[in-house]
Amino acid sequence: MIKWTLIGLWLAAITYVYFRGRVRANFFRTVVDHSAALAPVNAFMYLTSAVPAKPYIPAADMPAGLKRLDDNWEIIRDEARALAEAQRIKAAESNNDAGFNSFFKTGWKRFYLKWYDAQHPSAAELCPNTVRLLHEIPEVKAAMFAVLPHGAKLNAHRDPFAGSLRYHLGLDTPNDDRCFIEVDGERYSWRDGQSVVFDETFIHWAENTSGETRTILFCDVERPLKYGWASRFNQWFSRTFMTAASSPNDSGDQTGWVNKIFHVSWVLGQYRRRFKRWNPALYQITRVLVIIAVLALIIFI
Repeated sequence: MIKWTLIGLWLAAITYVYFRGRVRANFFRTVVDHSAALAPVNAFMYLTSAVPAKPYIPAADMPAGLKRLDDNWEIIRDEARALAEAQRIKAAESNNDAGFNSFFKTGWKRFYLKWYDAQHPSAAELCPNTVRLLHEIPEVKAAMFAVLPHGAKLNAHRDPFAGSLRYHLGLDTPNDDRCFIEVDGERYSWRDGQSVVFDETFIHWAENTSGETRTILFCDVERPLKYGWASRFNQWFSRTFMTAASSPNDSGDQTGWVNKIFHVSWVLGQYRRRFKRWNPALYQITRVLVIIAVLALIIFI
């Protein structure tokens, strides 16, 4: 009885996530998507959220400390420029960035400045002013410089964890409406020195056809919740599980256990892809049998 109750609650949470927002993926994709595993946690975050359930969040509903980033955008931009000139903003080199692995295929690049409780000595060494500003704002849990080159497109997706909201600050942008992000059907174009906050658990996608490269400061900011006990749970969960998804800039930075496992799964995935190319029909039969076996384990154990 307890097992079926938990399965029912999990499916109810996935359904709640599916119907949230105007833009939706198909339901099967929602069930098998990586965010499905966190659906019960995310439903809790939505139900206790102190900000409106809208794609874009007004600045007045966010921590006041974010204005310090807005006010110092030129200092932050200069450190991003120096990194870009040194070619230090780049894709993961060892397939050890599970959260953003698919983004690298179209040229998206990043340099981590902060990732929950993980250590990135490279950031403190190369971007001391930006790192200092970020550590003075405790609500900022993660941050990076993110580059979207001309011709790049990030496909529609939702991020897996609702305990944070996404902050973007334009640094070097095309200042052009052909370079944009669309969140739950509402479009925003980046501008130098201007920031925006949105809920990254709505379906969103981005594209740059402006002819120029876009560089922004990209932050995860703790979602404001109605109750102190809910916020404490969010902080514990973030510290425990999101830190595990840390990815390095350099060899001296911390790699979380999630990305260590992801690297192994990527290697195994090469064999899976070879199997698929060798015999597509047998591959599909095997895939269906594996799914059936997993469902049987859930139902009968």
